[in-house]
Amino acid sequence: QKLIPHLTLSSEEVCVQAEQKYFFEFDIAKITFISDKQEFSFADLSNGKILAQTELLQQMMAYLRQIENLDSVFANFEATVLQNFHLNDRFVNADFSLIACLLRGLQRDGWKISIAKSYKMNLNLAKNWYAEVKTEDDDINLELGIKIAGKNFNILPFLVKAIESGKWQKDTTDNLVIKTDNGNNIALKHKKVKQILSTLSELYDAKALNKQQKLTLTQAQLSRIKQLQDKFNDDNDNQLVIKADQWLIDKAKQLANSHGIENIKQPANLQGKLRDYQITGVSWLQFLMQHQLGGILADDMGLGKTLQILTHILLEKNNNKLKSPCLIIVPTTLLSNWQAEIQKYTPNLLALNLTGAKREKLYSQIENYDIIISSYGILARDIDKLRKIKFHILVLDEAQSIKNAKTQTAKAANRINAKQRICLTGTPIENHLGELWSLFNFLMPGFLGQKQQFEQIYQIPIERMADIDRQTDLAKRVAPFMLRRSKAQVAKELPEKTEITQIIELTDKQAELYETIRLSMTDEIKQVMQKQNAQNKIIIGNAMLRLRQICCHPALLKLESIDESYTSAKLNWLTTVLPNMLEEGRKILLFSSFTSMLTLIQQKLDELNIKSISLTGKTPANKRGDLIAEFQTGKIPVFLISLKAGGAGINLTTADTVIHFDPWWNPAAESQASDRAHRIGQDKKVFIYKLISKGTIEQRIAKLQVHKQHLAQSIFSQQASISNLFKDKQWQELLKPIAEN
Repeated sequence: QKLIPHLTLSSEEVCVQAEQKYFFEFDIAKITFISDKQEFSFADLSNGKILAQTELLQQMMAYLRQIENLDSVFANFEATVLQNFHLNDRFVNADFSLIACLLRGLQRDGWKISIAKSYKMNLNLAKNWYAEVKTEDDDINLELGIKIAGKNFNILPFLVKAIESGKWQKDTTDNLVIKTDNGNNIALKHKKVKQILSTLSELYDAKALNKQQKLTLTQAQLSRIKQLQDKFNDDNDNQLVIKADQWLIDKAKQLANSHGIENIKQPANLQGKLRDYQITGVSWLQFLMQHQLGGILADDMGLGKTLQILTHILLEKNNNKLKSPCLIIVPTTLLSNWQAEIQKYTPNLLALNLTGAKREKLYSQIENYDIIISSYGILARDIDKLRKIKFHILVLDEAQSIKNAKTQTAKAANRINAKQRICLTGTPIENHLGELWSLFNFLMPGFLGQKQQFEQIYQIPIERMADIDRQTDLAKRVAPFMLRRSKAQVAKELPEKTEITQIIELTDKQAELYETIRLSMTDEIKQVMQKQNAQNKIIIGNAMLRLRQICCHPALLKLESIDESYTSAKLNWLTTVLPNMLEEGRKILLFSSFTSMLTLIQQKLDELNIKSISLTGKTPANKRGDLIAEFQTGKIPVFLISLKAGGAGINLTTADTVIHFDPWWNPAAESQASDRAHRIGQDKKVFIYKLISKGTIEQRIAKLQVHKQHLAQSIFSQQASISNLFKDKQWQELLKPIAEN
């Protein structure tokens, strides 16, 4: 008994009952069979009109397996609206041109193919894509769609609905079918929808579109127009036509290529020479300023972020654009260092240190300066005054200080009025993506959406579901506004050793103690100087020792009056900076001439869960080799070493960073210690940080090292005589008050 399968293409209309009744039309392939000139459907078998033998049923099932790639109607629509269809009726959700080959193959296999008069070929594959960008009431609105019969059709609201309803599934390869207002069904290629959503991730938010059913963008987000066009243009048959004013198109291209911009020329009045990567950084900052955009300069520590910012500000002044001062907010431990860098590289820039209990009277002078330097604590306390001032540039150094958007500091930073905002940090993300959102919420509010929207679109999918597409989209979105260079990337431009003098201001209580001890010791020295005996050397040496100890940590004096309220500015600097260094993968040698200071440092590192080992004069000789080997394996990131124990005979080439916690007054000894890392076998560039307490005996001796090196060596050489100090009264210079420096 011969059985002929029959497929009939037709268009059917169903009534959908929602809040209001509407009709939906789609294409269908009805399946029937012909046997002995009698045609019947599965419905006829179900209701008993046709009785089929087992052999006939087996033939029918074999034919149905040939069309198993066509979904049942019931897989696509609610059963309540499909009363006139059977389970084996098939939904044609592809353009006719795509199913023509299937139909031809079925014909060759004995199928009868018919096309009903009602067949409207409802499904068309989307082509002729466009993106229309318009400025409306200071907003930039994007409409993305396709052209049908000469008319534009905005697909954005349909994409939002498809995502919300679950109709869009990124893990399948099925085309997404949407129905136009005139009844046409449009098939959007799965790959194309995926490209759109990977660039316009806001569409995952049900409330993403405005009242005009368009996506509102900020100027900073215009780069995504170019990114979207580039993705479309990978498909030769689906070019994306951009409809926008020329300035919008140009800006989108410029932002998409923000790291390929033309380099600036180094300003003639900059005291120092910029390296090539620093010129690139300053050019990028200038580019962002040109477009009134903010950014994150996230270079590794030691690559000169401060210098790049100062050059950026200097260029603004040279070009007569600096009409109001720039505000630089830094951790308290870095205030002095910024002042020193300004004096060193850009002395033409007038800087005001807005700190201290008497800062109130300084507010009236702010407009007379190019740069205002202040701390995060003062930013939060003085926000009502600071927010009333219009600044040219606002810079946050160690910007991870605002990683929690709920803190008073972060809220205060957001209230400052500035033409441009810049973040400096080597660690934009320390724990979670919410920290990145907080930085960009400060830089360009709205750039990454509202907090809840960011969590829904990026943070949760990336952190909990390891969504690579969202992660890639986020990376591309922030790329134009984040510049990060590691030491390894710019190694060819760096010297073998980079020495960085870090000027650190004593804490208030440290400074008070320093002055108290200095005054008492100065009086004692004046009395014994009149006698000219051997006691003089001891007393002067003791005075300098005690002041050096205070510069490290007041606790080193071991006085009963010194409690936990006495902190160390250098230790505060270390706790701020060291985690960032370790985040960059640094291996660190930290030297101090005081073993008791190394003990305090190790206690602090333990609190921070930072692994460290220590080598001092008390370390048994048979254990030294084990400690060195342990550090060289790379498992321990910080090696604490005392002056006597680590001065010579040690190779520690795993280290790429050396920190001198307190200065070694014999430059040769200090250099010898630094060379523990910088030796034969070292394949990395070495950074050497020298911590100097501002305005103290440390800074004065550092100056003597440069101008009177022989004198500095004689003071601190173990065999040297210091009798020349008595004649020239050099000790009076060394023991001057902090304020007189």
